Amino acid sequence: QVQLVESGGGLVQSGGSLRLSCAASGRGSSTYTMAWFRQAPGKEREFVADVRSTGGFRSYADSVKGRFTISRDNAKSTVYLQMNSLKPEDTAVYYCAAKMSYKVQYDYWGQGTQVTVSS
Repeated sequence: QVQLVESGGGLVQSGGSLRLSCAASGRGSSTYTMAWFRQAPGKEREFVADVRSTGGFRSYADSVKGRFTISRDNAKSTVYLQMNSLKPEDTAVYYCAAKMSYKVQYDYWGQGTQVTVSS
């Protein structure tokens, strides 16, 4: 199994930046596809970004494309989400997730970290 722990959330002004971190542990965690999801109150959880185990294949939701960057450091077993040009609509609990690349669903989830963007 894989354990994921997010950190780096907080309060930021609109237009500001924030970087989230997700520390992964467990056997084979470095081979997993890692992703960030987010969920705002009253809304369904939505995909934000993911990155393959090599770090060279990434994808983003249209809503964050050009503003957010996902990356990973396998030596540190950590995945990051650099968030720039933040908007109030980015306010949500952000979750780190992991899965094997061939799977559709993510099997492992962190506890979430709150990101609040003020107007």
